[in-house]
Amino acid sequence: MSFLEEIARRRTFGIISHPDAGKTTLTEKLLLFGGAIQEAGAVKNNKIKKGATSDFMEIERQRGISVATSVLAFIYKDKKINILDTPGHKDFAEDTFRTLTAVDSVIVVIDVAKGVETQTEKLVEVCRMRNIPIIVFINKLDREGKDAFDLLDEVEQKLGLRVTPMSFPIGMGYDFKGIYDIWGKKLNLFSGDNKQTISEGVEFNDVNTPELDEIIGETAAETLREELELVYEVYPKFDHQEYLEGKLQPVFFGSALNNFGVKELLDAFIEIAPHPQPKKAEERLVDSKEEKLTGFVFKIHANMDPKHRDRLAFVKIVSGTFKRNTPYLHVRNNKKVKFSSPNAFFAEKKEIVEESFPGDIVGLHDTGSFKIGDTLTEGEILHFKGIPSFSPEHFRYVNNADPMKSKQLYKGLDQLMDEGVAQLFTLDMNGRKVIGTVGALQYEVIQYRLEHEYGAKCTYENLHVHKACWVEAEDEKNEEFKEFKRVKQRYLAKDKQGQLVFLADSAFTIQMTQSKFPTVKLHFVSEFK
Repeated sequence: MSFLEEIARRRTFGIISHPDAGKTTLTEKLLLFGGAIQEAGAVKNNKIKKGATSDFMEIERQRGISVATSVLAFIYKDKKINILDTPGHKDFAEDTFRTLTAVDSVIVVIDVAKGVETQTEKLVEVCRMRNIPIIVFINKLDREGKDAFDLLDEVEQKLGLRVTPMSFPIGMGYDFKGIYDIWGKKLNLFSGDNKQTISEGVEFNDVNTPELDEIIGETAAETLREELELVYEVYPKFDHQEYLEGKLQPVFFGSALNNFGVKELLDAFIEIAPHPQPKKAEERLVDSKEEKLTGFVFKIHANMDPKHRDRLAFVKIVSGTFKRNTPYLHVRNNKKVKFSSPNAFFAEKKEIVEESFPGDIVGLHDTGSFKIGDTLTEGEILHFKGIPSFSPEHFRYVNNADPMKSKQLYKGLDQLMDEGVAQLFTLDMNGRKVIGTVGALQYEVIQYRLEHEYGAKCTYENLHVHKACWVEAEDEKNEEFKEFKRVKQRYLAKDKQGQLVFLADSAFTIQMTQSKFPTVKLHFVSEFK
């Protein structure tokens, strides 16, 4: 298969939603359709305790939520599909925002009963800022929920989207009979026993035939006809170009847990979703069809396999072909590096790949040389944009609870911070370590992983800090900067890269500092250089 054909058959997308809308369950069912797994793990069923395929960290299985983005790949109808299943919980939003830099399109999952929730609004806003094509999947139709038209209105108003239904439910909750697939002109009837298997739709071109009354009953058939008429009148027809430009969002209805409406979603997705797109670097726009390799690290994961203490850097291939054992330039370090065992993913299962193409996600074994945002090329100096590192909102001192294990604690903290899970600051005055996170739940995850992956125990102490501000001085030798350091020495720290950080206790302190020391600039993002 030629290079251009390989690009055309790839689809790389993220699944985003508020926690508990059924995102991980949908991921499972997509894998089931792709034949990548034989049976779905009933995620919440405690008797089985299988856990979802994409939640492979031990803490995720215990809490029943996703805390890290996982990468899964499978082939469906000769298309290579790369899914990035993201955490929905707001405390792990930073991981999700970074992941959105590596996808070409997204599927937003919405719970039929709860409608549009706050976390969904934030994530969709990020997608809209970047004009990422969006497909909406309204989930859990087998439960009592909001009316289909009310939900479509809510999606339009709260998320600021322009929608067009591609399938439509027949009834809902107890009266749920199935789905009419507007895109494929099919009728798919619901029965409660297709949880683990795959149901096929029936070709049905004309909803006005009496046959429909026989299949679903007169009342349901009449309602469906009226609702479809309304859909055709009110909503715009699907336009592929508008979808690709992020101006029109197709909506599908279904029940992921019951395997329902997922096939319709997947069939339409592989036809309409974009293949790998060009990506903007600071220097220029990089087209996916270029022959020279470019790629960037959007995630680092320590201890994919706790027995081997391995770190993996997740690289999204933007252009060219990534080949095993070929030297590439690590732009930030200005060094040539080559990889003898690059991995492709299937949740925690990994396999070594000889070559990867644009759109693919490759896992590279890393001894600590990669940071999030690093670029790999064949020699060109490029820096890909838009990989955020936020100022933390929560701060705590970290204390070693087991003095015999201090080496393990510092190694663990070092590696977890490289993942971008949180940020570590060392106070200049006394060398105490402070962890800053975007969400409070991160502290539990760090504590759990330190103990189970590194054999180290830690405790926390609260620290009153409003914001971490990275310090940039116009001239480090001038008196003003020296005075700033003398006055603020109790609040100064170094981050992991050795940059000076001012831990301000209030917004007022930041204002006063800026007016008193005008030549000292304070930044809320670490990548200001």
